[in-house]
Amino acid sequence: METPRERWVGLDAGPIVRPYAVTRGRTRPRGIVIDLVTILVATGRTPSDRVWLSREQRRLLELCKQPSTPADLASEIDLPFRVVQILLEDLHQYGLIEETTRTEQPDRPDPRILMRVLDELRRL
Repeated sequence: METPRERWVGLDAGPIVRPYAVTRGRTRPRGIVIDLVTILVATGRTPSDRVWLSREQRRLLELCKQPSTPADLASEIDLPFRVVQILLEDLHQYGLIEETTRTEQPDRPDPRILMRVLDELRRL
């Protein structure tokens, strides 16, 4: 007879939990837009007593102590991007993570020069 633990774990697949179970039934984000390359960082605030964080959210919060992108975070915790996107949105609404400000890099190449190089390469 199977033990309850064996029923939730596949031999090759690992834990078998539907994504909507991790996001408490939500399948789409409903607040801010967090795309693949948004850089997120933890604010350093602690969750209030009324906020319950799942194991996955606690892991994401830990990983966000260093600036990270949602794509990297999804890869790190091995969850689909959409699930990570929803969990990060919750953390953002709780004030536990924020988007870092993007600063323009002064040594960026001029796009006109890049287009000219591309045109010359096409001629070859």
